Amino acid sequence: MDPTPKRPRYLSGVQPSGKLHLGNYFGAIKQHIELQDHGECFYFIANYHAQTTMRDLAEKLSVEQSRKLKAADLLRQNTLDVALDYLALGLDPARAVFYRQSDVPEVTELAWILATVTNMGLLERAVSYKEKIDKGIDATVGLFTYPILMAADILIVRSNIVPVGKDQVQHLEMTADIAGKFNRAFDKDIFPIPTYKLDKESKVPGTDGQKMSKSYGNTIEIFAEGKPLEKTVMAIKTDSTPMGQPLNPEPCNVFALYSLFATSEEKDELAAKYKAGTIGFGGAKKLLKEKIDSYFAPFRDKRRALAAKPDTVEDILRDGAKRARIETQRTMEKVYKATGLR
Repeated sequence: MDPTPKRPRYLSGVQPSGKLHLGNYFGAIKQHIELQDHGECFYFIANYHAQTTMRDLAEKLSVEQSRKLKAADLLRQNTLDVALDYLALGLDPARAVFYRQSDVPEVTELAWILATVTNMGLLERAVSYKEKIDKGIDATVGLFTYPILMAADILIVRSNIVPVGKDQVQHLEMTADIAGKFNRAFDKDIFPIPTYKLDKESKVPGTDGQKMSKSYGNTIEIFAEGKPLEKTVMAIKTDSTPMGQPLNPEPCNVFALYSLFATSEEKDELAAKYKAGTIGFGGAKKLLKEKIDSYFAPFRDKRRALAAKPDTVEDILRDGAKRARIETQRTMEKVYKATGLR
């Protein structure tokens, strides 16, 4: 019997490793929300994956904030923040299954079974592992076997399409290899071979002009507002062209960020002002701040309302886990029979 779901089944996870930012929103979250109308969606908060870096993050923040932060407390708060962000931005728990990874024990159970058919050589080729080691992250077994856990996340609900950024394509290819190896090893078509769907390639520069990323410390948080937002926006790196001189909108970080929010007419109008020298970088930054404020204002209001009811958020995650486990237990029954574990 073909294990592939009749409708497209999408799965994506987000690590609770810090405040979500504009790069996360335009690069992934916005598309995840839109997919709710196009298939079955499973979205989870990857708190098991976060274990590979959370202690390092807690130590770093402890130094920055001059106070001791426990990794466990930080993970709990970050997990809640991610849930609040996704729900406020439009994730509908009635149309998508939204859950915490650690509430679905079948994920780690399947990860072990998949590990028994995964070759070391496959994991040793993981670019992400090498990059993290180069950044000074401890070479733990968990970090090394990260692709197996990711494969389990995907295969446990038998998802067939996984929205990812370009940096995650290799992990999807590894998942396809692992699924195929398992199916061949036990002569059963238990797992559909998943394919990736590239998240929209939005050019979201950080405040320093590099790609916006928490690791670069150049982000603009989605739910920043007031003075903190103003300070971040006004610190965006620009060139030294004086006020009154023509500006080139093409290489300008401020213009690129403004373009994410503006209509075509608004972009053309601002570009014309740049070229005429009738607006400076300071004025453009003020327009950008206004755009960010107005775009996310309704989402902020919803987030505040949700934050005042943490029990409601917890209920949503627990209910999502129950719904996810209907599928994960169904998958494991197939795995048990194929492997002889039942």
